[in-house]
Amino acid sequence: MVKQFLVISAFSGLLAVCLGAFGAHGLRGKIDINLMSAFQTGVQYQFYHSLALILIALLAMHLPNEKALLWAGWSFIVGIVLFSGSLYGLALSGPRWLGPVTPVGGLFFIVGWVCFLWAAWGLNDFHS
Repeated sequence: MVKQFLVISAFSGLLAVCLGAFGAHGLRGKIDINLMSAFQTGVQYQFYHSLALILIALLAMHLPNEKALLWAGWSFIVGIVLFSGSLYGLALSGPRWLGPVTPVGGLFFIVGWVCFLWAAWGLNDFHS
């Protein structure tokens, strides 16, 4: 699972940089300021959670039996797809039904952080 998380986080980080550049250079002046703000929020949250996924993967290398880390990682991935993906879709004049998808993605981000907290709370001493 570590390799999958690292590959997904690397791809997601790459995609966040590309989408951020596209938004800054390709969308400026072409979409409404509110839609541009939504697009930028999607990029920011994708980047934050791509970095968090790297941390999850590195911790999972040292704690391979910690299931809460796996739940955290998959929750972050689903959150990126649903939260950021729906914001990208909305900003690019996607269907309005994407609006309710955004908070579901946000909920997955929250679940991921709760799982991460659960894993951290369960550690005794981490010296190795």
